[in-house]
This record gives sequence, C-alpha cells and structure tokens, in this order.
Amino acid sequence: MSTFYREPEEIPEFFRKRMGAAGRRTGAAIGLVVLLGVLLVASLAYVPAGHVGVLTLFGRVTGEVLPEGTHLVSPLKRNVTMSVRTQELQEQASVPSQEGLLVTLDTSLLFRLNPESADDAYRTIGPNYIEIVVVPNLRSAIRAVTASNSANALYTGQREMVAQRIAQELKRELESRGILIESILLRDVQLPQMVRQSIEAKQQAEQESLRMSFILEREKQEAERKRIEASGISDFQRIVTQGISQQLLTWKGIEATEKLAASSNAKVVVIGSGSSGLPLILGNQ
Repeated sequence: MSTFYREPEEIPEFFRKRMGAAGRRTGAAIGLVVLLGVLLVASLAYVPAGHVGVLTLFGRVTGEVLPEGTHLVSPLKRNVTMSVRTQELQEQASVPSQEGLLVTLDTSLLFRLNPESADDAYRTIGPNYIEIVVVPNLRSAIRAVTASNSANALYTGQREMVAQRIAQELKRELESRGILIESILLRDVQLPQMVRQSIEAKQQAEQESLRMSFILEREKQEAERKRIEASGISDFQRIVTQGISQQLLTWKGIEATEKLAASSNAKVVVIGSGSSGLPLILGNQ
C-alpha cells in the first residue's frame, strides 16, 4: 500500500484537521491586524485648532505640550486638550468707592492661556483654572482699585486709568501662573442716583464756566480790535488835517468852479461873492 493512501473513512478527518489548522492561522492573523489597528488608533492624539495638548502618564504630567494637529504618541499616555484662544469673562460687582459709596461695575476681562505654560497650569491649577484663579483675582482687583478711587473718577474721564490699574493688578497675580491678560473693559458704571445727579450738575457748571470764559475772551478780542481800528481812524484824520490849508481849499474851489463853468448845463455864476471870495454858482438847468 502506498504511503499517501488513506482509507475512504479517513479522508474527511484528514481534511478537517487541515482546515482547522488553516482557520486557526487565519484567525491569529486577523487578531494580530485588529490588535495593531487598535494600538495605532490608541496612539493617535488629536489637538483641535486654538488648543494645546498636555500629556499625562498614569496621572503624572510628562511636561510634553502638543501643538494643534494629529500626533503619534504612546498609547499609555493621555492627551488633555486646553484652549489657548482669547476668552472673555464678564463680571458685575458692587464695591465701595473711596468715599464709601456703593458702586456697581460691569467689567469684561480678555485673557488667554500661555501655550508654553499650559502643562504647568494643568499641574498646579487644573483644567478649571478660570473658576479657581481668574474669577477670584478679578473680583479682588476690582475691589482693591475701586476702593482707592473716588466715585467721580469712576464716572468721568478717569475710567480708563482705573481699568489700566485693574489690568496691572491681574497681570501681577496671573501671568506668573501662565495666564496672559490682554485687556479689561469697564462696560458700565452705576452710581447712586443722588451722587450721579450731583456729578452731572458739577460737570454742567464746569462746562458753563468754560463757555462764559470763551465768551469773555472773545469780547476782549473784539474790544481790542475796535480800539485798534479807532486808533487807526484817529491817526488818519490827524494826518489829513495837518496837510489841509486855506490855500489848498481855495485852489480846490477854483478847480471845481472851472469844471462847472465848462459843463453844458445852464447856470448863473456870481464872481467874487461869498466869504471865501470864490464864485457862486446858481441854478442847475
């Protein structure tokens, strides 16, 4: 009997063994491919635009900060995304002024997280850094600056100076912790009704005083102009009077008489009459 000869009842068992071995190899290959795919997907870290990724390993911050985009990292590391875009924090606070008056301020703080300090901020503060450090420091800075300024300064043109002082206080407290302060805006300042009316009345009186000062200055300039004009007219008359003599007047009279006598109109001329000795001309026809 040949070596490769199989009894008819042994043939199905042979094929079953061969097919079982092939199936196991195929299943192992598929399992390996799936495992590699899972590991590849787990190794991809995606950071959206305007964010950075802070990597942690078993709860410990590694110090690696990923920029926006897709990155290949260890599947054991966890990617925590944090926004570095400019954010607005609105706050309304009722605080006392220098005189003890209660002033209500509506403020807007513009700030953002420093990308280079994102890992340190996550380690020392956490992802809720706005509620933990930004909001309390904003309230504290508003109260401190308002208490050192009068209500009039908050309500009038010094408002910008007050906003700058609040921003300086926040920069000193927050920028060392990785939070950059861009600006702070005082959107509205509300004073007690009586105080607001008093300030407005004072401003109105100051404007009226400035208007009267302008009017007085203008009248002074007009009076000076008229004085100079009168002086010029007086000088002109004095100079002209000094240049006029009786002989000049007589000569001008003779010239006028000659012109009238030469005209074609009928007239009567009386020679040698009048106190000046000039001719008298009668009639205009």
